[in-house]
Amino acid sequence: MTDAELREARTALADLVERFARTEIAPHVTEWDAAGEFPRALYRRAAELGLLGMGYPEEFGGTPAPHALRMVMWRALCRFGTSGGVQASLLSHNIGLPPVVALASDAVKREVVPPVLAGEKIAALAITEPGGGSDVAAVHTTARREGDEYVVDGEKIFITSGMRADWITVAVRTNLQSKGSSGLSLLLVPGDSKGLSRTRLDKMGWLCSDTAQLRFDGVRVPARYLLGAEGAGFKAIMGNFNGERFGIAAGALGFAEACYDEALAWAQQRKTFGQALVGHQVIRHKLVDMQQHIRATAAWLEQLAARADAGDTGADWVGEVAALKNQATQTLQFCADAGVQILGGMGYMRGTVCERIYREVKVITIGGGTEEIMKELAARQWGIV
Repeated sequence: MTDAELREARTALADLVERFARTEIAPHVTEWDAAGEFPRALYRRAAELGLLGMGYPEEFGGTPAPHALRMVMWRALCRFGTSGGVQASLLSHNIGLPPVVALASDAVKREVVPPVLAGEKIAALAITEPGGGSDVAAVHTTARREGDEYVVDGEKIFITSGMRADWITVAVRTNLQSKGSSGLSLLLVPGDSKGLSRTRLDKMGWLCSDTAQLRFDGVRVPARYLLGAEGAGFKAIMGNFNGERFGIAAGALGFAEACYDEALAWAQQRKTFGQALVGHQVIRHKLVDMQQHIRATAAWLEQLAARADAGDTGADWVGEVAALKNQATQTLQFCADAGVQILGGMGYMRGTVCERIYREVKVITIGGGTEEIMKELAARQWGIV
């Protein structure tokens, strides 16, 4: 794809996603938050537009796309859809499916991937456990081999799309003698498995995204659903995080822009002391500060997308993705706070964009790796320690 073709594709995609988000998501978000979910039909609609299949092989119904295009999709969906809950669940397959595409047998790929990309099935990823948090190597959920099956026992928590997922990519310990990363594997668990129970979790934000605690009590999973080799799960999980963090950064930037958009519109029409809010220097400076954070983050995101598309995804890039995830979520935190401040009392009211995003900031700074973990990862990738 030439530079001109890429620019044209980016513009067309941004326009498509903006129309979809403005007309089919944003007007319904408050209603969906109150209901605690959004319609499953939204998956099919997003699939019809080609959004669920972006970055996936054509043979499975996807559309191969560089990071530069996937970034545009995530950013626009968050900016104009203005709901982390919708974005998180609608795109949960982007963290659940990549290990399937990379590691599953051809037969399993054909069984699982096309229906998810068509919006007919929902995929999720289950790594975190009640006692584990960011310590992935400390996974306690076990999967012992019995003939042609694995028997899974354990718990997972904070699982996005956990209540509705038809396929769940699960981190399990297949080497019961190993207490570290070498004993971990990835296993694809069908959502209708006997012995799998799900409990809905109530949250501060992402109200229309189902988030669940999963319990596996003797769940029997066909051995053909093992993803990759036994004991190779930790490396696959760590590699999968890079794509998730890049997507989080792009989404956080979009949400920051949404806060700016609402704050600017409010400042231009709200009158105080005989003039529009934007006529006051202190408000103008807040808006400039928001743009300063947004533009710096956007430039870094563009640079990392270009490097990835050129094949430069080594240790330095991994460290930059970790640091960018912090940069982008800190930008979001700054812009959400500034947006609420500019809106004043209205910024504290349910139904405003800034209020909803303000409640969603912390989950984005924590999900995919906390700020502290990201700093440590960057330090190691950059040879600081």
